[in-house]
Amino acid sequence: MKSELEIFREFLKKKGMRYTPEREIIIKEIFAIHDHFDVDSLYISMRKKDARVSKASIYRLMPLLIEAGLVEEVFFDGGQMYYEHIYGHDHHCHLRCVKCKKIQEFSDSRIREIEQTLAQRFDYRIIRHKLEVMGLCSECRDDNK
Repeated sequence: MKSELEIFREFLKKKGMRYTPEREIIIKEIFAIHDHFDVDSLYISMRKKDARVSKASIYRLMPLLIEAGLVEEVFFDGGQMYYEHIYGHDHHCHLRCVKCKKIQEFSDSRIREIEQTLAQRFDYRIIRHKLEVMGLCSECRDDNK
Protein backbone atom coordinates (compact mmCIF):
# COMPACT_ATOMS: atom_id res chain seq x y z
CA MET A 1 0.00 0.00 0.00
CA LYS A 2 1.34 3.42 -0.93
CA SER A 3 1.86 6.04 1.75
CA GLU A 4 -0.39 9.08 1.94
CA LEU A 5 2.57 11.19 0.83
CA GLU A 6 3.10 9.07 -2.29
CA ILE A 7 -0.60 9.22 -3.11
CA PHE A 8 -0.61 12.99 -2.72
CA ARG A 9 2.57 13.47 -4.78
CA GLU A 10 1.01 11.49 -7.65
CA PHE A 11 -2.25 13.43 -7.31
CA LEU A 12 -0.47 16.79 -7.53
CA LYS A 13 1.66 15.65 -10.46
CA LYS A 14 -1.50 14.71 -12.42
CA LYS A 15 -2.93 18.16 -11.67
CA GLY A 16 0.30 19.91 -12.65
CA MET A 17 0.79 21.24 -9.12
CA ARG A 18 3.89 21.41 -6.93
CA TYR A 19 4.62 19.24 -3.95
CA THR A 20 6.12 21.53 -1.31
CA PRO A 21 7.82 20.95 2.05
CA GLU A 22 5.03 22.97 3.72
CA ARG A 23 2.38 20.64 2.29
CA GLU A 24 4.35 17.62 3.46
CA ILE A 25 4.61 18.96 7.02
CA ILE A 26 0.86 19.57 7.13
CA ILE A 27 0.02 16.12 5.75
CA LYS A 28 2.32 14.41 8.24
CA GLU A 29 0.63 16.26 11.10
CA ILE A 30 -2.86 15.38 9.81
CA PHE A 31 -1.98 11.69 9.60
CA ALA A 32 -0.50 11.78 13.11
CA ILE A 33 -3.92 12.86 14.44
CA HIS A 34 -6.19 9.93 15.24
CA ASP A 35 -9.31 11.94 15.90
CA HIS A 36 -11.51 14.49 14.17
CA PHE A 37 -9.89 17.90 13.78
CA ASP A 38 -10.56 21.39 12.50
CA VAL A 39 -8.13 23.73 10.76
CA ASP A 40 -7.73 25.98 13.80
CA SER A 41 -6.78 23.14 16.16
CA LEU A 42 -4.42 21.69 13.52
CA TYR A 43 -2.77 25.08 13.07
CA ILE A 44 -2.36 25.61 16.83
CA SER A 45 -0.89 22.13 17.26
CA MET A 46 1.60 22.75 14.49
CA ARG A 47 2.61 26.18 15.82
CA LYS A 48 3.29 24.61 19.25
CA LYS A 49 5.74 22.30 17.47
CA ASP A 50 7.37 25.32 15.79
CA ALA A 51 6.19 24.24 12.35
CA ARG A 52 6.38 27.16 9.96
CA VAL A 53 3.03 26.91 8.23
CA SER A 54 0.27 29.40 7.63
CA LYS A 55 -3.37 28.83 8.39
CA ALA A 56 -4.13 29.92 4.81
CA SER A 57 -1.91 27.10 3.51
CA ILE A 58 -3.85 24.58 5.58
CA TYR A 59 -7.18 25.92 4.28
CA ARG A 60 -5.90 25.72 0.68
CA LEU A 61 -4.62 22.19 1.20
CA MET A 62 -7.80 20.69 2.65
CA PRO A 63 -9.83 20.63 -0.61
CA LEU A 64 -6.87 18.99 -2.38
CA LEU A 65 -6.60 16.30 0.29
CA ILE A 66 -10.34 15.67 0.01
CA GLU A 67 -10.17 15.45 -3.78
CA ALA A 68 -7.20 13.06 -3.49
CA GLY A 69 -9.28 10.77 -1.25
CA LEU A 70 -7.04 11.17 1.78
CA VAL A 71 -9.27 13.30 4.02
CA GLU A 72 -13.01 13.68 4.44
CA GLU A 73 -15.22 16.41 5.83
CA VAL A 74 -16.98 14.86 8.80
CA PHE A 75 -19.30 17.52 10.20
CA PHE A 76 -19.83 21.25 10.63
CA ASP A 77 -20.23 22.55 14.19
CA GLY A 78 -19.94 25.98 15.79
CA GLY A 79 -18.78 27.59 12.58
CA GLN A 80 -15.99 25.05 12.07
CA MET A 81 -15.68 22.17 9.61
CA TYR A 82 -14.22 19.03 11.14
CA TYR A 83 -12.19 16.50 9.17
CA GLU A 84 -10.61 13.09 9.53
CA HIS A 85 -8.05 11.24 7.48
CA ILE A 86 -9.59 8.25 5.75
CA TYR A 87 -6.84 6.72 3.64
CA GLY A 88 -6.13 3.20 4.86
CA HIS A 89 -9.17 3.14 7.16
CA ASP A 90 -12.43 1.25 6.77
CA HIS A 91 -15.46 3.39 6.01
CA HIS A 92 -17.56 4.25 9.03
CA CYS A 93 -20.42 6.51 10.08
CA HIS A 94 -20.87 8.78 13.10
CA LEU A 95 -23.22 9.17 16.06
CA ARG A 96 -22.79 12.68 17.48
CA CYS A 97 -24.11 13.90 20.83
CA VAL A 98 -25.56 17.38 20.38
CA LYS A 99 -24.89 18.26 24.03
CA CYS A 100 -21.37 17.06 24.91
CA LYS A 101 -20.19 16.75 21.26
CA LYS A 102 -18.90 13.20 21.83
CA ILE A 103 -18.63 11.22 18.60
CA GLN A 104 -19.07 7.48 18.31
CA GLU A 105 -17.91 5.85 15.08
CA PHE A 106 -19.75 2.77 13.82
CA SER A 107 -20.14 0.45 10.88
CA ASP A 108 -23.13 -1.69 10.00
CA SER A 109 -23.39 -4.09 7.07
CA ARG A 110 -27.06 -3.15 6.61
CA ILE A 111 -25.99 0.29 5.39
CA ARG A 112 -24.10 -1.36 2.52
CA GLU A 113 -27.25 -3.34 1.69
CA ILE A 114 -29.28 -0.12 1.62
CA GLU A 115 -26.68 1.42 -0.71
CA GLN A 116 -27.01 -1.52 -3.09
CA THR A 117 -30.80 -1.31 -3.04
CA LEU A 118 -30.72 2.43 -3.74
CA ALA A 119 -28.19 1.97 -6.54
CA GLN A 120 -30.47 -0.53 -8.25
CA ARG A 121 -33.68 1.43 -7.68
CA PHE A 122 -32.31 4.73 -8.97
CA ASP A 123 -29.72 3.39 -11.42
CA TYR A 124 -26.79 4.92 -9.55
CA ARG A 125 -23.20 3.93 -9.10
CA ILE A 126 -22.67 4.88 -5.48
CA ILE A 127 -19.16 6.10 -4.77
CA ARG A 128 -19.45 6.77 -1.06
CA HIS A 129 -21.87 7.98 1.57
CA LYS A 130 -21.70 10.05 4.71
CA LEU A 131 -24.05 9.28 7.57
CA GLU A 132 -24.20 11.32 10.75
CA VAL A 133 -26.83 10.57 13.36
CA MET A 134 -27.31 13.24 16.01
CA GLY A 135 -28.88 12.76 19.40
CA LEU A 136 -28.03 12.52 23.09
CA CYS A 137 -25.51 10.02 24.38
CA SER A 138 -26.49 7.95 27.43
CA GLU A 139 -24.60 10.25 29.82
CA CYS A 140 -26.24 13.44 28.54
CA ARG A 141 -29.64 11.73 28.34
CA ASP A 142 -29.30 10.70 32.01
CA ASP A 143 -28.37 14.30 32.93
CA ASN A 144 -31.69 15.50 31.46
CA LYS A 145 -33.82 13.23 33.69
